[in-house]
Amino acid sequence: MKLNRTWLFVTISSIALLTVLVIQVNWIFQTAKIKEELFNEKANMVLSKTTDALRSDKETCMKIGACAERDGTSESAIKLGKNEVHKIDSLLTHFMRFYNFHIDYTFAVAKPGCLTTLNESGSANYVYYKPLEGEAGKNDFELKLIFPEKKHYILAEMGSLFITSVILILVVIIMFWQTILSLMKEKKISEHTADFLNNMTHEFKTPLTNIALAGKMILKDSGTKDGDKIKHYSGIILEENEKLRLQVEQVLSMTALERGEIPFRITELDFHGLIYDALKCIGIQIENKQGNLRLNLEAGRFVVMGDRTHLTSAMCNLIDNAVKYSGDKPELSIQTSNIGQNLVVVVSDQGIGIEREYQKKVFDKYFRVPTGDVHDVKGFGLGLAYVKKIFEMVGGTIELYSDKGKGTTFTITIPYV
Repeated sequence: MKLNRTWLFVTISSIALLTVLVIQVNWIFQTAKIKEELFNEKANMVLSKTTDALRSDKETCMKIGACAERDGTSESAIKLGKNEVHKIDSLLTHFMRFYNFHIDYTFAVAKPGCLTTLNESGSANYVYYKPLEGEAGKNDFELKLIFPEKKHYILAEMGSLFITSVILILVVIIMFWQTILSLMKEKKISEHTADFLNNMTHEFKTPLTNIALAGKMILKDSGTKDGDKIKHYSGIILEENEKLRLQVEQVLSMTALERGEIPFRITELDFHGLIYDALKCIGIQIENKQGNLRLNLEAGRFVVMGDRTHLTSAMCNLIDNAVKYSGDKPELSIQTSNIGQNLVVVVSDQGIGIEREYQKKVFDKYFRVPTGDVHDVKGFGLGLAYVKKIFEMVGGTIELYSDKGKGTTFTITIPYV
């Protein structure tokens, strides 16, 4: 139900955002259309005022008419004299200033429909014309006003508005998706935290139950002088108490390590010796399960810089995981080699493996591969997160390769000294 509500929120928000974007884009186009209409109105007013002024100047009209008679059969613009060109240009400049119309232009006197030689862009939208009357308008010639930069002018006129709109649209899109991603991330964290609390409750319940039971048995048999029973029950209490202490320590250590509250002492370490130290803790588990461990430590350079305690703990975690997830008779291998300036350590098992969809998540804090209601393997989902953090703190990396049902391989790369 919660998932459905989340996706309903995302869907409705997406539709609302798309609607706003469509309205915004439509508004921009409408603004551009209005700007073009204003441009056309100004251009036609300038042209109309110019032809009216020319009509009142009889001398100029007669000279333009003479030029029209001379070039009347031409398919292009007629060739005006310098005085006529100056007269028309000065009139156009005057009226463009009057209407606050600042844009580059050209003009010509030509026959109707003669556009190809006048407009290099090939678009009639940039050409405005007004028929000349009287002597100047012989042979139906027109005064044509051409604006090659019309499109750029309109964009410049609405530039700030257009740029602001685009920026706001981009900001809205980015913020929306950032919100969605944050929501999804918080949702995953919430799920992982809930799983962690469930696991923690389950893991703490068994030791606490055993401690309580052992305490009751001691009280029940307090009148007896059987020292072996008292020793047995006391051993149970101490063993379960140690389990609780280690579990609490794991949770607190991970948090403290992220905050930098635990001192990280960097020294030169023999990594091969460190592997043997880790196997002292885990080796008994492999023997109890009648497993097999193959060591192939071939690296010639195996001295690294790091914290012995944390690196040993990280290797213990990796080997312990390999044992836990390898079934009844674990088959493990640990190999070392040198590649470039790095020591490469490969820890492999032939266990149950990890599905591809979970392989990138196993290093996330509190994440555990879903197994339904089965709790065969104990843990809080902190082990691999801790391991990755430790190797990153010494300048190394850890990579995972796993094939479901065939096993898992962890490859660690650390710079050697």
